[in-house]
Amino acid sequence: MKATYAVAAAAALAGVNAGSVHHRHAHDKFHAVEKKNYDNSTCGCTTIYSTYYGEATLSFPPVPPKTSSSAAPVTTSSTVVVVPTPIAQTISSTGVYTFPATTLTLTESTTVHVPSSTAVPSGTHVVGGVTTIVSTATTVTCPYATVSTSEGVTTSLVQTTTYVCPSAGTYTIAPTTTAVPSDTTITFPVVTSYPPGTYTQPEVVTTIHETSTVVYCPFDIPTPSSSSVPTTTAVPVTTSVPATSAPVAPSSSVAPSSSASPTSSQSTPKPSGSLGGDAGKPWAISYTPYQTDVNGGCKSQSEVDSDVQKVAASGVKALRVYSTDCSTLEFVGGAAKKYGLQLILGVFIDAPHCSANNPSVAEQISAIKAWGADNWGLVDLIAVGNEAVLNGHCEPSELASLIKHCKEEFSGFTGPFSTAETINVWQRSDFASAVCGEIDYAALNAHAFFNTETVASQAGEFVKSQFDIVENICEKATGDKVPCVIAETGWPSAGLAVGKAIPGLSEQKEAIESIISEIGDKSVLFSLTSDKWKSDLVEQSFGCASILGIDL
Repeated sequence: MKATYAVAAAAALAGVNAGSVHHRHAHDKFHAVEKKNYDNSTCGCTTIYSTYYGEATLSFPPVPPKTSSSAAPVTTSSTVVVVPTPIAQTISSTGVYTFPATTLTLTESTTVHVPSSTAVPSGTHVVGGVTTIVSTATTVTCPYATVSTSEGVTTSLVQTTTYVCPSAGTYTIAPTTTAVPSDTTITFPVVTSYPPGTYTQPEVVTTIHETSTVVYCPFDIPTPSSSSVPTTTAVPVTTSVPATSAPVAPSSSVAPSSSASPTSSQSTPKPSGSLGGDAGKPWAISYTPYQTDVNGGCKSQSEVDSDVQKVAASGVKALRVYSTDCSTLEFVGGAAKKYGLQLILGVFIDAPHCSANNPSVAEQISAIKAWGADNWGLVDLIAVGNEAVLNGHCEPSELASLIKHCKEEFSGFTGPFSTAETINVWQRSDFASAVCGEIDYAALNAHAFFNTETVASQAGEFVKSQFDIVENICEKATGDKVPCVIAETGWPSAGLAVGKAIPGLSEQKEAIESIISEIGDKSVLFSLTSDKWKSDLVEQSFGCASILGIDL
């Protein structure tokens, strides 16, 4: 069964040099894994619900029917929503579906557990618990998720535990450890808390292209007032450890780290300097720490280390990553630091809930913030969103607000911010006017292959022409000059032709060499590997490592 989020229709292509065809690069399908849900509140709770969970589905117990001696029991078939977690709707056939708006009011703070899943490689993994930073010795009381199994039925529970933190530092309370024999996707419960307030799930209209699809309709999460948030001296943050394949009862162990990482509340100054590599050479290449087979499981740390070492030896200066799953920050970041590469980080938006209240987005922000405290020097650029407006996940104003929020959260980072979109989105006046004031670079995804009139030898000329257009867009929209970088560009080695654009090994080599010659020093090549887990042969065939002399 495929799990997905309801999405709006993608924007139509338009504008100079946009080309007649532009195909999405399946970045919203990067790994097809659901992100863990985050507890964004402080420790403590007042109401606890228990929920049964199963494969990629969240359901709540129906309201018990009223019965009498004279009438047969009536069983309701609808799902009763008691907390504002995304509503799962199972669609059995294709077509256009409308999911009506739903409003829910909470009168008191509510803590629940919701199922989360992720792909992990074979080995031992740690997940769950509550990670808390304390600035002094203190006692914390926190909810954590656990499970109980009886007669073959697994029940998720929220329990509380009290721990005495002996000194300042970071503590992970009640984690779970388990081992899996092979690559697998696991499901596990995660604690999520909601303050009192009114929550609205807007009406969603979406087209379903596959049978047996589960659509999740997220709620808009209101910003709580200070009076509605429990106060505590310990602030929970997110860990970025991999999840487990089967939930087991957590131990009472606590894994302290040596020190806490305070953040600055001062505004971040405008970055100076310019991005890019050496003339006539590629600046960066995109990389995802996934296996390249049809299953697309996470790579091990040693496999990532080997890949990054070979990239560094090729002369490429930086790696672009899109999200934080599969231990991207720890594995890719650690290897980049080891071999002298820089990183272009990403906050990936994979659903139409375009804000820091989206659990997936909140998870990534928390992970980057925690990791960045000791590693901001490795980061060249942070891209908030990849084709998020093109794919219908964000309105321009929403994306601008999210970029601003990320800049505030990553206050220790003094480098540039951006978002990556195709030229037709950059040319929209509403997009440029909303976003240009929040970014330091205009990141352009420019793929010559999807222009029907471009042959491989013209790829560099095509990409450079789009670069020149976007380089001036923000100045026209707001009066402020915002330089451009190419966040993605490449050519496939296999698949069906798009007009005059022919895929193939020789064509790919010709196109990549053309791009590097014209604008390689401002470009992120897409991508290091070809990936069979993607949707079609063209999408699977952008790997260009061999053209750069990288032997994987």
